Amino acid sequence: MNIGILGAGKIAGVMADTINRMTDVKLYAVGSRSWEKANAFANEFAIDKAYGSYEELVSDDAIDLVYIATPHSHHYEQMKLCIEHGRNVLCEKAFTYNAAQAEEIAGLAAKKNVYVAEAIWTRYMPYRQMINEILEFGVIGDVRTMTCNLSYPISNIERLTNPELAGGALLDVGVYGLNFIVMHMGKDISDIESSVMMHETGVDGQESITVKYRDGRMAVTTHSMYGRSDRKGIFYGEKGYMIVQNINNPQWIDVFDCEDRLIRHVDVPEQISGYEYEIMESLDMIRQGQFQSKSMPLSESIYMMKLMDDIRKGWNKK
Repeated sequence: MNIGILGAGKIAGVMADTINRMTDVKLYAVGSRSWEKANAFANEFAIDKAYGSYEELVSDDAIDLVYIATPHSHHYEQMKLCIEHGRNVLCEKAFTYNAAQAEEIAGLAAKKNVYVAEAIWTRYMPYRQMINEILEFGVIGDVRTMTCNLSYPISNIERLTNPELAGGALLDVGVYGLNFIVMHMGKDISDIESSVMMHETGVDGQESITVKYRDGRMAVTTHSMYGRSDRKGIFYGEKGYMIVQNINNPQWIDVFDCEDRLIRHVDVPEQISGYEYEIMESLDMIRQGQFQSKSMPLSESIYMMKLMDDIRKGWNKK
């Protein structure tokens, strides 16, 4: 099946290298806002077709799936463009700028009968089920508290500090923390509280978010664009605790008892980059005639956008 990449930046390069190392899939085309950039990208990754506009890319009927690798400020319009041309879409996170946009995309996809999914890779990785099995089997007992964090020194990147480009820590790195919580703690949420420090440009520079559950459980996630964090996810149980190394791309899982003794170490399966899982599932769904992902259905993307909308409302930030 043929993949087309919309965008020719850093993330597009990671995906291109990943697809080129996969089987039963071909990296067929790339589209950029300039032919020169698209052509350079195509030469670097041995791609057949290079298009100097997104319109040309999505007009190519040989493409089975378009992967959108641009900043999230542009996702809404670019997904609409793909859907209008009947192209199946795998769109990078954050899916859209807000829930209203996500709902409109879901409606358009249903009307046109095309596959649309959010490419938040942690939703597709095998570690997700590995963590949930440890929790379900009660290895660390009843878990009522969980913490996670994701921060990088990225405040020098213009798109992250520019309000017009939907900048801010929440949509770029915070989306991973919130998804991690929902994947492993569920959605029976009673309340969300947050504290934020704004960047001088008016976007959120760093925040701490507390998610409270109706059954008394609690999860806390922190995000920042100013420094590197340990990126750990930790589940605290009555019989011990579990540490996930790097919630953004898990490397291993360690389980400890109440005496801080390591009782289980689980390595995450070897992978190309981690991006391959979302590609494999998308193509499987398309082959089966399905129009949504099983790991990240559109209802879940809309739900996550609503959570982030509510958080930003508390900051008086639309």
